[in-house]
Amino acid sequence: MYSVEIEHKGLHKYRIIKGNDKYVVDQKAFVQLRQWDEMWDKKQEAERKKKERENAAMEKAQKKATAEQQTIDAQNELEIIDNTLLYTLEVNDKIDWDSLKDKSKFAEPKPKKPKEPQYPPEPDKSSYEPKLRFWDKISTSSKQKKINESNKLFENALNNWRMEKDILELNYDKEIEVFEELQKQWEEKKKSFEHEQKEKNDAIERKKDQYLIGETEAIIEYCDMVLSNSNYPDYFPQEYDIEYNPNNRTLIVEYILPDISDLPTLKEVKYIATKDEYKESSITDAALRKMYDKLLYDITLRTIHELFEADAISKIDSIIFNGWVNSINKATGKKEDICILSIQTNKEEFMEINLRLVDSKTCFKNLKGIGSSKLFSLTPIAPILKINREDGRFVDAHNVSENVDEDTNLAAMDWQDFEHLIRELFEKEFNTSGGEVKITRASKDGGVDAVAFDPDPIRGGKIVIQAKRYTNVVGVSAVRDLYGTVMNEGATKGILVTTADFGPDAYNFAKDKPLTLLNGNNLLHLLHKHGHKAKIDLKEAKLLMNGK
Repeated sequence: MYSVEIEHKGLHKYRIIKGNDKYVVDQKAFVQLRQWDEMWDKKQEAERKKKERENAAMEKAQKKATAEQQTIDAQNELEIIDNTLLYTLEVNDKIDWDSLKDKSKFAEPKPKKPKEPQYPPEPDKSSYEPKLRFWDKISTSSKQKKINESNKLFENALNNWRMEKDILELNYDKEIEVFEELQKQWEEKKKSFEHEQKEKNDAIERKKDQYLIGETEAIIEYCDMVLSNSNYPDYFPQEYDIEYNPNNRTLIVEYILPDISDLPTLKEVKYIATKDEYKESSITDAALRKMYDKLLYDITLRTIHELFEADAISKIDSIIFNGWVNSINKATGKKEDICILSIQTNKEEFMEINLRLVDSKTCFKNLKGIGSSKLFSLTPIAPILKINREDGRFVDAHNVSENVDEDTNLAAMDWQDFEHLIRELFEKEFNTSGGEVKITRASKDGGVDAVAFDPDPIRGGKIVIQAKRYTNVVGVSAVRDLYGTVMNEGATKGILVTTADFGPDAYNFAKDKPLTLLNGNNLLHLLHKHGHKAKIDLKEAKLLMNGK
């Protein structure tokens, strides 16, 4: 697994990009940094223009026009927020793998071969013939003297020409040597560039192939790319964590939502000519809170839509979306991460919705989403199911009991041992509040039925507990059975715990009922909470059971 930390100090953005292929991670980091740089350039340009507007000595008509333009810009910003959900309906969210490939040409120019030297013309002996006068023709010595002088001048000129030619040739030979070395280096750089480009593109092609055959990590990275491509204003955090469970084909998204303080509030700018000043007016606090709540519902539905629509290989049956806000706690003055909404929906149900016509809050509530009626109040809620950031699902060993060690596979335990293990576990859980747990009935399928009596006056009462020592996904029928038991027993709540996982239909049935579903991962963490060790290995359990 490779990871790259990237940061943009100007935008105060930070992100860790992970993946099991270095070149894909590097490419994603490069694309993200380029997007941030573009955002930063736009922001700098906007600030520069704002300063120019403030500092420039404009005429009143110009200032009025500026105020009108600022009003248009402010209205556009508010309109972008209002159309958050509608925007995604105009976009194909599937990843275009080909667009991720590097198709650039080698940018460094090829060295130019030096031009051949321009040699000066060779001296012409005829131009050095002596000019003989009458006396020179009579006097042999005088004639010979002039001939000798002429020959000497010609020889000197010829020697100088040869010397100049030799220098030009020598310099040209040196230039050719330098050119040949530069050309060699250029060829090596070009070859290295093309090799690295091919490796990057091959890595993307491999990642595409891994995704198409449904590898878990490839599905997670694909979904990460989908959300990275989602275009939001630069003041949105756009940070998230994703986990995919191939057993029940469920995607969990932990999404950081914008804080209300991040949103634009400017509504109108007017130029007051008599005072030579601008007057800004903002939306009311009530309008801001209404806009904020709608935005969070819009982001939730938009994210789910993008992931379902982009699911090119139909590997996502269900999505659990948990919305978090990083905000200042007014009581402590410290920043805190608060989960304020959570929703689980299956693909078939969600894709039937006409998002173009829905009211996002009504749609969220109709899907049995959990959240305060006023999201701006930042009331914390318990997520339907959280990503486990500490331990890998069904991989790491955890404590179970003093009689069970870290090599014990809960999914392959004897059903009676598993029965007493669950009873002991919930005894420890409820004993802290003065409660007690009693086994009421055991079944030979490895399950356990127990009743817990919680004395807490608010959340307490009679609680029915059922366990399924399963190696396959637990379907909705088991959840229906538990709900029936709760009704028959007059209990206030039912808890269903399994060594495996639950299907989307099971979560969907339970989400509006007094039921809690604990999968194998939750079970291991509950055990760990009470200081015991064990593991869950479904593949090993299946082999052992088939062997029997």
